[in-house]
Amino acid sequence: MELTLYPSQIHGKVPIVTSKSQTIRALLIAAFSKGTSSIRRPLYSSDTRSAINLIQTLGAKVSKEEEVLSVTGFDTLPEEVVFDCGNSGTTMYLAAGMVASLPVKATFTGDSQLKSRPVLPLLEALKGHKVRVSCTKGGYPPFTIAGPIRSGEVDITCHTSQHLSALLLGCVMGKGQSVINVSLLNERPYVEMTLNWLKEQNIKLSYDEDMKKFIIPGNQHYSPFDSTIAGDFSSASFFFCAGAISDSPVTVSGLDRNDPQGDKEVLTILEKMGAIVKWNGDEVTVTSPQEGLHGGHFDLNAIPDALPVLAVTACYAKGTTVLGNVPQARIKETDRIESMKRNLMTLGAHIEDTEDSLIIHGQGHLDGGECRGYGDHRIIMAMAIASLRTSGPLTIDDIDAVDVTFPTFFTLFDSIRKEI
Repeated sequence: MELTLYPSQIHGKVPIVTSKSQTIRALLIAAFSKGTSSIRRPLYSSDTRSAINLIQTLGAKVSKEEEVLSVTGFDTLPEEVVFDCGNSGTTMYLAAGMVASLPVKATFTGDSQLKSRPVLPLLEALKGHKVRVSCTKGGYPPFTIAGPIRSGEVDITCHTSQHLSALLLGCVMGKGQSVINVSLLNERPYVEMTLNWLKEQNIKLSYDEDMKKFIIPGNQHYSPFDSTIAGDFSSASFFFCAGAISDSPVTVSGLDRNDPQGDKEVLTILEKMGAIVKWNGDEVTVTSPQEGLHGGHFDLNAIPDALPVLAVTACYAKGTTVLGNVPQARIKETDRIESMKRNLMTLGAHIEDTEDSLIIHGQGHLDGGECRGYGDHRIIMAMAIASLRTSGPLTIDDIDAVDVTFPTFFTLFDSIRKEI
């Protein structure tokens, strides 16, 4: 499905959806707990539905009442199971690490995009923990694992943080102590999110400040919990940037300033570009500066999901912006560096790319036209934000893909914009 958007004024308050990453971690930990957990204000999207389907296939019981999901952990296990993770890389990676702790033969698969997501580093690390592994597509899904995880010491290069989070979540339930040596870690805040869940679960482990080495005693277990999911800074970043490029302020509500989500850094980047950011309780308001935004050099290694919308924002700034040190953006739902370069050049942007960065020479405007969504929710939402100030209408294809993390995006977007 395609959508044509027209240049618009934007003003108002957006109640933001809750976090996909937090919801999926909650679902998986609840499924591996002995008892019933309550997950309050979870995100309902195609990715979280994939996680719910997976834990139900494993034997967990899930029920919904108003804004609460009740999850009862599985009692018995199937000998063999196939998990269809849809488009959800978070579900696939994290569940693979946890299911590897079980004496179950499990095959993981998904849609065509998911089958392009690299899994070899995680599988090699699991093999180092005596997990049987089979993968016929050269390190890409589908793959099959059969646990349980046993004591071992492994080295891993984490181009995506999800590989390390998967090992941490699984090894705590392994048979014996695990040692994980990390030579490269991208997206550190997502590992901090996982560690926060383990801390809340009273899980014992140790690691150095640089997260280069983790020592994890095995034979631990997860316990039932009652938790409320925080608002999602990744989703909020689109509205932060809308406020930064518009003539009127935009307020986003439902955010926890102390939550360990990395995409809070988008607010700092916008301030460095000249935007005005003000917090008031769980609300944050972003306003464009009178003199307009200016470019800068920003390291996005910790927040790769912000690259598409920050690239759009940089086009409306003066001067050159470098969005760098983010090679993992090329292995998301699509190659986001290449896809954003193509889209923005189609709209008249002066933009270059390197192996790990986008370089945008801001001209303060973008043309109207047609662009592709590439089946990637974050590219689609970023291009919608671009439409606010294009010189003419902007048509975006494949917009249904926003359901992955933000099913209500266009409803909320329409609620605070008015066509010029």
